[in-house]
Amino acid sequence: MPREQGQKVVAQNRKARHDYTIEDRIEAGLVLTGTEVKSLRAGRASLVDGYAYVDRGEAWLDAVHIPEYGQGTWTNHPPRRKRKLLLHRNEIDKLAAKVAQGGYTLVPLSLYFSDGRAKVELAVAKGKKEYDKRHALRERQDKREAERAMRTRNRLNE
Repeated sequence: MPREQGQKVVAQNRKARHDYTIEDRIEAGLVLTGTEVKSLRAGRASLVDGYAYVDRGEAWLDAVHIPEYGQGTWTNHPPRRKRKLLLHRNEIDKLAAKVAQGGYTLVPLSLYFSDGRAKVELAVAKGKKEYDKRHALRERQDKREAERAMRTRNRLNE
């Protein structure tokens, strides 16, 4: 049987892009149990409350909800458990230094399979204030209106 090729996105954290200013991104592997992998392959996961942290030289992903596998028995996993992240030592040190600066946090952006292996895209992010969120929404709306006006003007000139 051939191995899986390409990427299959399981879950995305769209709210993170609204709540945080994303400074840097990094891809990490995940240590999962069998029923977690089967549940992910079924496309079931939620990154909404998830976060990552570095503890004693190891990176961990916490509060990510992977529901129990339907056909699982007593071997099922707890839905919100700590999961170890697979990163190189220098990547962990870089992330720990950035978070230790203050104001930064590690937020999962997406959970996906890359060539059959579960991966998570982490972001080093800084929280936005409420007025920053409103400002970003306003800019996006103004840009959309300007493009719409230019389109109608171009149609009238043709």
